[in-house]
Amino acid sequence: MLKEFKDFIMTGNVIEFAVAVIMAGAVGLVVNGFVGDIIMPIVGHFAGGVDFANLKVILTPATGVAGEAGFVAENAIRWGAWVNTIVNLIIVGFVMFLIIKAYNKMKKPAEVVEETPAGPTQEDLLIEIRDLLKKK
Repeated sequence: MLKEFKDFIMTGNVIEFAVAVIMAGAVGLVVNGFVGDIIMPIVGHFAGGVDFANLKVILTPATGVAGEAGFVAENAIRWGAWVNTIVNLIIVGFVMFLIIKAYNKMKKPAEVVEETPAGPTQEDLLIEIRDLLKKK
């Protein structure tokens, strides 16, 4: 059973999948940084200096002091963070589109089907047979 597991782990598909997961995590970090540090500040600037990450609707405000008895944390709908997530999704989708497009270009080109020359028609063959029979 251990040998089977080793064979399974060492197959190309599992290794490729592991590399893909690690790369996806790295791409995710890059995209999150790009959105959070570059895109959203630009969007916020054109939206009047708004920081989307901190936009929320407070349902229940925090009461008391954190760490003391009777402290109740704030309950809020953090819709600004959700907007950031949607922008992340769109950018990740676009990046994946570009990666797949580049991958498809790198794949070997589709085989060109060579057009076979048209053979003789049925009439041509019959004429040829007739001429051969006449010669005999």
